[in-house]
Amino acid sequence: MAYKNQVLVCGGTGCTSSSSLKILEKMEKLLEEKGIREDVKVIKTGCFGLCAAGPIVIVYPEGAFYAHVKIEDVEKIVNDHIIGGNIVKELLYKEALTEEGEIKPFEEVPFYKKQMRIALKNCGAIGAEDIEDYLENDGYKALEKVLKSMSREEVIDTVKRSGLRGRGGGGFPTGLKWEFTYKAQGDQKYVACNADEGDPGAFMDRSILEGDPHAVIEAMAIAGYAVGANKGYVYVRAEYPVAVNRLQIAIDQAKERGYLGKNIFGTDFEFDVEIRLGAGAFVCGEETALINSIEGKRGMPRPRPPFPAQKGIWNKPTLLNNVETYANIPKIILNGAEWFANIGTEKSKGTKVFALGGKVENTGLVEIPMGTTLREIIFEIGGGIPNGKKFKAVQTGGPSGGCITEDYLDTPIDYDSLTALGSMMGSGGMIVMDEDNCMVDIAKFFLEFTVEESCGKCPPCRIGTKRMLEILERITEGKGEKEDIERLEKLAENIKSSALCGLGQTAPNPVLSTLKYFRHEYEAHVNEKRCPAGVCQALLQYVIDEDKCKGCTLCAKACPVNAISGNVKEAHVIDTDVCIKCGACVAKCPFGAISKK
Repeated sequence: MAYKNQVLVCGGTGCTSSSSLKILEKMEKLLEEKGIREDVKVIKTGCFGLCAAGPIVIVYPEGAFYAHVKIEDVEKIVNDHIIGGNIVKELLYKEALTEEGEIKPFEEVPFYKKQMRIALKNCGAIGAEDIEDYLENDGYKALEKVLKSMSREEVIDTVKRSGLRGRGGGGFPTGLKWEFTYKAQGDQKYVACNADEGDPGAFMDRSILEGDPHAVIEAMAIAGYAVGANKGYVYVRAEYPVAVNRLQIAIDQAKERGYLGKNIFGTDFEFDVEIRLGAGAFVCGEETALINSIEGKRGMPRPRPPFPAQKGIWNKPTLLNNVETYANIPKIILNGAEWFANIGTEKSKGTKVFALGGKVENTGLVEIPMGTTLREIIFEIGGGIPNGKKFKAVQTGGPSGGCITEDYLDTPIDYDSLTALGSMMGSGGMIVMDEDNCMVDIAKFFLEFTVEESCGKCPPCRIGTKRMLEILERITEGKGEKEDIERLEKLAENIKSSALCGLGQTAPNPVLSTLKYFRHEYEAHVNEKRCPAGVCQALLQYVIDEDKCKGCTLCAKACPVNAISGNVKEAHVIDTDVCIKCGACVAKCPFGAISKK
């Protein structure tokens, strides 16, 4: 059926939390009331990527990109645009208009223009809970192709030649992992999907499951055919309710249509998928801990070898990839290995999805070809640093990664270049920091997370990271000793070389990278008892500039401990011995007379 308009409403977690589903309901209700419901297709999609602009509504055929939409805006969009044919320019995203006032389709907005969407191709473009939309966009054609015209060896060879590497963190060649599982001996094999995305600030896998769950199901079925498995498990954390719900809907739809189950596409191939919920333990992102959890055991890693390809779920050969890795598979099968291999760099092929967050204008999901520079991501796609602040560093790889400074912003991003800088690709978290961030505090933040999430199985991680955190706490509280920096480095190196799993081995990375590039900040904390960024409360002093102070007394009234004294219309003074450094005085001063140093 041909529609006059298509209205795409973001149904990703971010926009949903800002009432996008109520916007969708209001849209459908108004269209019904005005008797034009049959002329307009309203689609609940997954994440569009530009989370900073949510809730997002896009109206076709014009591709009008409405941002920060409120429920009260819906009537104007319906009356003026859908019925009247006049785009509501004042509701458009700021960069969806040219200087001449012409409309840009959302694909031409700077945030999207430099991206290349493969894994995210359908996210924000199709109905997240509608298998018909997926089928209209080449859905399940890759599975049909492999079952009807490709041998198992040909499928594996295609994945190998594509150069796809695992997007979950380590970057191991995907085709090689498939080949190992294919060659492993076993009367039963399994395919598993790691959707246990636990890095702070990372939401790539969650968004793919929310916006394009059928792509992951199709890829797992292709993998099952290639390695000789008839059963798949998606391990996803229970705290992703939208992703879990949509994935289950997609599984049910695929079974109903015959894309899962027996005799798929009339062949003798059978495959089924089941969801396993995780309790949100970061360590279950490590493959052997994940396998233990699927089996109902405590999520703790075990030594390797044997690797999951030989002994995985219930000691059977198991293929394990993450969501983003699988999301690339149908496109590789349909477009060919050479197509994918021609994107990216020599050793890192294709694209990578990053969750861009922190001190950057355009927070959200970004998918770029490997080899794109950090500068392009942060300043062109991301729109730069807000409030005229200066860029300081970017943390890639989450708690397992490290920070990268301005000197390396023009480094082409791939697995090897980030590792060479003391960071890593990881699953794709990218947190931008500005001049107001304290790098010692940042290292402490990530280490607090690691200590909390350690499974406790091996002493280097269980005890070593705790000792490192205690040192960082001393330093940020102004109790640091000169020897502490050396102690940190020695502990970090010992943990890296002796921890049981990859998560423990990479836990010291945030400390080591901040020591490498911002050692002077550690030294200022230890030697001068000063936090250069003015973040560590114990090292701060609030002072009043007597030339700016008007004696309004607002700061004194706001102080909870009566640390500020002075007469009306005379400069006030802060007693630093009494001050608890809460900042209430700074918030109340209308003249900017109080600063921290």
